[in-house]
Amino acid sequence: MPTESSRARSMNETRERILDVALDVLGESPDAGMGDIASAAGVVRRTVYGHFPSRLDLIRTLTERAVTEMTAVLAEATAARAEADATWVEFVARVWPVAHRYRVLLALRRGEYGEAIHSLLGPLDELLADLVKRGQDSDVFAQHLPAGILSQLAYGTVFAIADSDLPDGPRGARAAMITSLLMLGVPEARATALAGDQP
Repeated sequence: MPTESSRARSMNETRERILDVALDVLGESPDAGMGDIASAAGVVRRTVYGHFPSRLDLIRTLTERAVTEMTAVLAEATAARAEADATWVEFVARVWPVAHRYRVLLALRRGEYGEAIHSLLGPLDELLADLVKRGQDSDVFAQHLPAGILSQLAYGTVFAIADSDLPDGPRGARAAMITSLLMLGVPEARATALAGDQP
């Protein structure tokens, strides 16, 4: 007979599997419904609704997971306190697989879930704005826009490239690094050199 802890572990594994499958399904078709996700996960709709009472709950949970992962990556990248442009490149290099995995949030952010996703991304947006402000204060990044707006444009570029046909590999990551640095006002030669320093 299963113990309480084994039942809880099994429920948690099912929940995580549903989230992983939901990312894949929504990545292919952002309008996919809960029934599509249940079928792909090999469970009945009731199981999906047992973990996520609505599609909004599912999207919010995916966004929370993405924010947790991306915030951890940004914290690691900023820990070294390198120049802001080098820190940005380090962040993009580390966040690229995460951005590629969660790229569907960009499409969902433009739709009916935009407000919910936007509010959950708030803490990450603030950290990115702080990094860009540090770059502006040291004349590494352009100053023609406020840090909050400039960071959103540059970070949006990373997601846009992740959502493009470029592969989830070094070429796509390098394109995201260079393009986002150019958006931040870093000269092309410096951007290319910084991206070239990444493994």
